[in-house]
Amino acid sequence: MLRKHGVVGKFVEYFGPGLRDLPLADRATIANMSPEYGATCGIFPVDKESLKYLKLSGRTAEQIALVEAYCREQGLFHDEKTPDAEYSELLTLDLATVEPSIAGPKRPQDRVVLSQAGTSFQKALPSLMKPKSAAKTAAPAANSARWEQEGGSPTAIGLENPNVHEHVPANVKNSLKHGSVVIAAITSCTNTSNPSVMIGAGLLAKKAVEKGLSVPPWVKTSLAPGSKVVRDYLENAGLTPYLEKLKFHIVGYGCTTCIGNSGPLPDEVSKAIDEKDLVVASVLSGNRNFEGRINSEVRANYLMSPPLVVAFALAGRIDTDLRKDAIGKGKDGQPVYLADLWPTQREVEEAIQQSVTAEMFSKSYADVFQGDERWRGLSVPKGQTYAWEKDSTYIRRAPYFDDMNLQPSPVEEITGARVLAVLGDSVTTDHISPAGSIKKDGPAGKYLQEHGVKPADFNSYGSRRGNHEVMVRGTFANVRLRNKLVNVEGGFTRHLPTNQEMSIFDASQKYQADRTPLIILAGKEYGSGSSRDWAAKGPRLLGVHAVIAESYERIHRSNLVGMGVLPLQFLAGQNEESLKLTGEEVFEITSIRDVVEHFAAGRQAKVRATANGKTTEFNALVRIDTPQEALYYANGGILQYVLRQLLAAKPSAQTVGA
Repeated sequence: MLRKHGVVGKFVEYFGPGLRDLPLADRATIANMSPEYGATCGIFPVDKESLKYLKLSGRTAEQIALVEAYCREQGLFHDEKTPDAEYSELLTLDLATVEPSIAGPKRPQDRVVLSQAGTSFQKALPSLMKPKSAAKTAAPAANSARWEQEGGSPTAIGLENPNVHEHVPANVKNSLKHGSVVIAAITSCTNTSNPSVMIGAGLLAKKAVEKGLSVPPWVKTSLAPGSKVVRDYLENAGLTPYLEKLKFHIVGYGCTTCIGNSGPLPDEVSKAIDEKDLVVASVLSGNRNFEGRINSEVRANYLMSPPLVVAFALAGRIDTDLRKDAIGKGKDGQPVYLADLWPTQREVEEAIQQSVTAEMFSKSYADVFQGDERWRGLSVPKGQTYAWEKDSTYIRRAPYFDDMNLQPSPVEEITGARVLAVLGDSVTTDHISPAGSIKKDGPAGKYLQEHGVKPADFNSYGSRRGNHEVMVRGTFANVRLRNKLVNVEGGFTRHLPTNQEMSIFDASQKYQADRTPLIILAGKEYGSGSSRDWAAKGPRLLGVHAVIAESYERIHRSNLVGMGVLPLQFLAGQNEESLKLTGEEVFEITSIRDVVEHFAAGRQAKVRATANGKTTEFNALVRIDTPQEALYYANGGILQYVLRQLLAAKPSAQTVGA
């Protein structure tokens, strides 16, 4: 509803009679999702529920009293006596109209009513398949691999197409086909610190185990709570054994599968997916499911609540209607339905009251900064500045300040620029920013191997974000990226004018060696999704000087300016197709200096694109939106601006960097 209305750049406050029954953890989930509906923030008023949560999470009585007194004095405390505020815009949601839903297979905004999960998947299937597999969609039953479980280890052995995964002894053959769930993860900060949904998942697991259900062997499961407190109250509620019986063991705390850290699929699963070009699915309780983010081999990814993750893991497939289809057969041979497993609100509330205590929070966070023996045993260099290790493959001194003068150079126009990539609509920061596992045959993998790191020790991009050499090689390396300059998926482009196809990183190196500035052409909502810093840092280190897009995600546009990359926007009614741009042109972008040095919102730059003797000229809106952003861009980025401010009192310093 908020996306449809349009709340980009706005503050959204929630209020109304339904608020008093909405637990604070649910409010936090909704507020944390504000980037997904585009708002600057989503906020709830402070009320009795807020004070109740402060008490539950271990705050002192004095602190709670101070919060209440301050908020009441400031007119911020909400109760039945509080008059309604006046808002510039008002939307109404009747909670009775809310239906159980999931989101997928590519974006968090693609909501699917639970009962339509199967229909939605089948409809999306042609667009999810590799181009060479499209002809096989007419006979999806042929695209399946049969399994035989020997002592818990599945092996691909042939073809089969059963409709229901029954609870049966080992050595029974199961199938892997389009729509099979191969990853089921209770993960992400958004949901896994919410007691109601975590307890709900545990209760559903308990009922499933008691009825004799099990998770099919090809489903890779994991549980990654947002806090160790979750571990404590699940154990206190007696639910941990049931989750573990269904293979939902705790694998860590914080970001795991949600950011691509699921680890590899079993070899047999990977082999079956590759040989049969299967479109398999992941189900996770995260808040982002953009292409290539979860696992490079999984093309359909669905977001859902933790209890539904357990339910779909049991079903073993996404293309089913859990509102009416059986999840499987129990030990008594009778079909088991979701309604048989779903805990009541009363059951959830009673379990929370009996198992979640304030002492858990106090104990867990009392030593949160202590770390374990290995952490405390690390040797720490002395001194006020960081001691760079030249051989480290995790942390390297980035080149942002190399040869930086105390005073910024004049803003330059962009001339002789080439296009690094021509991208379509809804290209997300997950397409741009390095995330997940590092491929051994990609630029980042080759770099690590050249520096003595074995593939087994690659770790993830997230763990190596302090090494710009790794991260720049993973920029635009998403396996689902579609660059119109080439006819393959992945991080590839065409180097011009040689017409050689190569990785985007290798092409950028050639361009930078020739001192050729680069630009990106893109469609609508460029940079949508989770706005991570490397989605702007990476392009800048690749030599990208400007992006020309139809529209931008709010935070990513700001991040581009912060890294000294110029965000330009096609004028209304124009895009690369209407202007007949192919990406093979040489670009000149002028009037930039005047726009930056004499800032005024809404100014335009002149763009000239030339190829094969033909020149196309058009204006583009300069999306430097504030005077402060103009200062950042004039300094080459926010990092340089801040450092120059710090050095302003030291006039003797002329150059910073190595």
